[in-house]
Amino acid sequence: MRFAASADAYDRFMGRYSIHLAPTFADFAQVSSGQRVLDVGCGPGALTTELVTRLGTSSVAAVDPADQFAVAARERHPGVEVQVAAAEQLPFRDDEFDAALAQLVVHFMENPVRGLAEMARVTRDGGRVAACVWDHAGKQSPLAPFWDAVHRLDTAAPDESGMAGGHQGHLTELLTEAGLTAVAEEAIPVRVEHDTFVAWWEPFTFGVGPAGAYLSSIDGARQAAVRGRCLAALGPGPFTIQARVWAARGSVSRG
Repeated sequence: MRFAASADAYDRFMGRYSIHLAPTFADFAQVSSGQRVLDVGCGPGALTTELVTRLGTSSVAAVDPADQFAVAARERHPGVEVQVAAAEQLPFRDDEFDAALAQLVVHFMENPVRGLAEMARVTRDGGRVAACVWDHAGKQSPLAPFWDAVHRLDTAAPDESGMAGGHQGHLTELLTEAGLTAVAEEAIPVRVEHDTFVAWWEPFTFGVGPAGAYLSSIDGARQAAVRGRCLAALGPGPFTIQARVWAARGSVSRG
């Protein structure tokens, strides 16, 4: 899936969560000083920011298939090599990085196994590939209140629960199929406070991702009904959204 939304819209919709996730995910991926790391599906640059803080601009590269996201990441991090590319066709040589990371990306890859295998190809022998996806199947994503309200009104509405990596153990299966070894998986919690319901709700109207696409596809009356159910569940604010990702990492082994 490719995003047509602006970088600012994405920041306000998902970036408010991914920026809190990035430090813990980088820890899980065992990113440390002296490494050269690739951010796959970087979006506007939430994880890229964390990698630059740890490693410096010359040690970070990033790719995203959306032109506007690559432009935003490049503008925010001068000196970082940012290219427009999909995970399945990375524009790098073999063994170029110590690690390749994909934060909240695998479920949007056209071919997750091929994308993860490409990440392994560009990572040196003994390096790491790591990925994480919201626990959509366990209803522990930051979008869960939205989808719960939708399904109370439209039980057939397509959500993200069946997407790649969105349930326990699936990332392990995908990384293993892609050739990674010593794969480890764990849940990473994310907590984000919201001052008002209005600030939480508005980004859903920007058309970002499956949730935004669904909301844009229904008429005004049904949009109001979904909003009303979300408000009843969350209250006017302040409130805290508690979510988690499934994260998995594996080692590259050329032997």
